[in-house]
Amino acid sequence: MNKSIVAALSVVMTACNLSNGSVDDLPLVYDRENSADTFPVIDLPPFDSLPVVRHLPDPFLWADGSGRSVDFNDWERHRSEILQRLWHYETGVKPVASPDSIDARIMADTLFVDVHERGEVLTLKSPIRYPEGEGPFPLVIGMGFPTGSLPEELFLDNGIAVMPFVFPQVMSHTQIRGEEPINRLYPENTDIGAYSAWPWGVSRLIDALEKIGDESRIDLTHIAVTGCSFAGKMALFSGAMDERITLTIAQEPGGGGVNAWRVSETLGNVERVHNTNYAWFLESMKQFGDTNVSLLPVDHHEVAALIAPRALLLLGNTDYEWLADESGYVSANAAREVWKTFGIASRMGYSIEGNHMHCQLPESQYPEVEAFVKRYLLGIDSIDTNVTRAPMFADVNWRKWTPWVQSED
Repeated sequence: MNKSIVAALSVVMTACNLSNGSVDDLPLVYDRENSADTFPVIDLPPFDSLPVVRHLPDPFLWADGSGRSVDFNDWERHRSEILQRLWHYETGVKPVASPDSIDARIMADTLFVDVHERGEVLTLKSPIRYPEGEGPFPLVIGMGFPTGSLPEELFLDNGIAVMPFVFPQVMSHTQIRGEEPINRLYPENTDIGAYSAWPWGVSRLIDALEKIGDESRIDLTHIAVTGCSFAGKMALFSGAMDERITLTIAQEPGGGGVNAWRVSETLGNVERVHNTNYAWFLESMKQFGDTNVSLLPVDHHEVAALIAPRALLLLGNTDYEWLADESGYVSANAAREVWKTFGIASRMGYSIEGNHMHCQLPESQYPEVEAFVKRYLLGIDSIDTNVTRAPMFADVNWRKWTPWVQSED
């Protein structure tokens, strides 16, 4: 286990109810895929027993009704409860793969991963492009492409290796349930949505890098994920479900990504529960469509918050109504309250900008992306990552959705 992580975790064990004045002493990365997997199973009521919650759910509220806690020591338990709701009501449970089920090798700068389960083998492969030098190098895993839809020079020119997650190797964009590659390993889980299946695949790439060790020339404490549009959601869910990912950059993820279902339901021609792509989610989530959205026990400010205390940058684009960036703005601010509560608000930022093509990063957002990359992948702590830019939504009252918010700034 990396010594810096051990030191950070020892701080976490004694930290309590941190104020906004305490920064950078909470871990930016963990050495486990999911540190929240040891907590008890919570009650997950059936649809007809769910209470109406019209505002965005409080991420600090306990599932058993015993109150709320903003103590950082309790955050992993909160993460466990949010994940359980997310998996049960939206995406299906992300499968677990034991380290013993993974074989890994690198040949000609290509990573090969064999995942063994019940006599079946699923092979993933991803080429790695390295910058000049010996390494070890930070790494960005792009959804579909080596750097998602972000310019490669933002990474390679900064000494960061790049690698695609070739998602059809796990599940196609338009999945046919029971016929996808991952279904061979877990035939009992054919109901899961792509947003649990794809993060599973990203996690297996990280497993393989861990198994290979120094031969990979990758710094396992500085891994990022990024993607745009449906792949922006893919990056967001991957970062939310694997704590070995230091930085998540979700570009124009739209509905089903950072956008809150409840807020989107009040907007126009946007992606909502009733009209999203159900290859990505459980078919049973359809029951929360239209006015039933207030029965959903989880919302997507909590998906973003699952990444805390690690780093997250959200990028929006107001030129496309379908992306519903007003909903993303509300949800991003609600999620950011988690980082603010722990005194690490600079680890979570958002930038919403129009006048550019979908998935084409405008020059005005280059400095914001580069700031997050340099601070959280290269460790340049002096760089300012306080990014909350969405001037077009200055008059939107996001607080009306979050009566549980304590801060005033």
